[in-house]
Amino acid sequence: MPQHTRVVLPEDRYFDPYPPQKAIALQLYRLVKDLPLVCPHGHIDPRIFADPEYTFSNPAEMLITPDHYVFRMLYSQGIPLEHLGIPRRDGGAVERDPRKIWQLFAEHFYLFRATPTGMWWTHMLYSVFGVTQKLNGATAQAIYDQIMAQLALPEFRPRRLYERFNIEVLCTTDAATDRLEHHRAIRASGWPGRILPTLRLDGLANMYAPDWRQHIAALAEVSGREISSYRTFIQALEERRAFFKEMGAHATDHSPVMVHVPDLTEQEVERIFQRGLKGNVSTEEALLFTGHMILESARMSIEDGMVMQLHPGSYRNHNRWVYDTFGPDSGGDIPVQIEFTRALHTLLNRYGNDPRLTLIVFTLDESTYSRELAPLAGHYPALKLGPPWWFQDSVNGMLRYRQLTIDAAGFYNTVGFNDDTRSFPSIPARHDLWRRMEANWLAGLVVRGILDLDDAAEMIQDSAYRLAKRVYRFDF
Repeated sequence: MPQHTRVVLPEDRYFDPYPPQKAIALQLYRLVKDLPLVCPHGHIDPRIFADPEYTFSNPAEMLITPDHYVFRMLYSQGIPLEHLGIPRRDGGAVERDPRKIWQLFAEHFYLFRATPTGMWWTHMLYSVFGVTQKLNGATAQAIYDQIMAQLALPEFRPRRLYERFNIEVLCTTDAATDRLEHHRAIRASGWPGRILPTLRLDGLANMYAPDWRQHIAALAEVSGREISSYRTFIQALEERRAFFKEMGAHATDHSPVMVHVPDLTEQEVERIFQRGLKGNVSTEEALLFTGHMILESARMSIEDGMVMQLHPGSYRNHNRWVYDTFGPDSGGDIPVQIEFTRALHTLLNRYGNDPRLTLIVFTLDESTYSRELAPLAGHYPALKLGPPWWFQDSVNGMLRYRQLTIDAAGFYNTVGFNDDTRSFPSIPARHDLWRRMEANWLAGLVVRGILDLDDAAEMIQDSAYRLAKRVYRFDF
């Protein structure tokens, strides 16, 4: 087979082959393909926007080493993470030549065939960098040189790419103790790009984490107060929320492994908190505290208007050797089975009927969509369903998501799309895949007579743009 084959990206890719459905899907897709991108949840480092002259150093550092979607697949095939330049915690030797890292990745790019990562990468290389050859071992260095030449141009600095991608708003994810210095610099620069922080509470809420007391110490330092009781802890946290909101934040983020929201008295919480400060809390007590903090966060969200995002169900750092050697976010996070109906009962009965609360729930356990989450979202005014997350952010996952949720939750108890990425250049490709799959799903409903074309046209625009903007309250 030829080594230097050209990339082919048909306009009607990913659509159903049935001609009437494909034609309608293409018509719907064209309505939204150029709409602005609303990015309410992701993990882009704000420092790349703080310096107007920031330049990505090379393709490997830009696209491979920060993206666990990429290196987890190569690791699964026996490729050492050191060979991909992933830093070791002990400072041990890793590959530092970006050309060698890129070459190794390119030689194994075939591993991503038919995967969402492969789709994102092919689209990204073609549309962002103008790469028309398939990426493989033979083309690796020519493509590397092509990207390097472009990274030296002013048009490929992050702020210019933000404008080129037609991003309307992009939210980062920041620890509650972060001083948001990069966000301050962005604001002070006068650049009109809308880069907003999101307050992540995991470090302070997940008492079962071994470094929880270090996060409490960091909160004490940044708040300038001694945290010796649960009440002073809550006061400091409320101050951090106010600071984040002042800096433009619209949402908080919570990512516990499991969800169990207990109904504890303040005295019970204080006793657990004191044991936590002393470092002698039990696992059961720690999990109770973490669940209680979800309840407290809902209360605070009602008071300050911030949208609450809940991302449970990932067993973080499942591969202990990889975690011990390379640290978190190294590709070793694995989904677990989860339950919501009983777990959220206390929270929803206390706050779920209050229209001031918006609680967006994501899951990695798709079985919960039709069994629990869709019926819950189809009843409680406060609860909305986040888009397919992580391992389900794919052609197949998006179709399953709609099939499993539409009956009980409807369409308007969902919130559109977020890219949830660490790879900035992949953002347009990820949104494009969502828009295509939504167009295809809606076209299928039209050809079966479930929707008419006018309703489908309204829904695709809501899905691609308006829902996220409305639910995350970006209009104000």
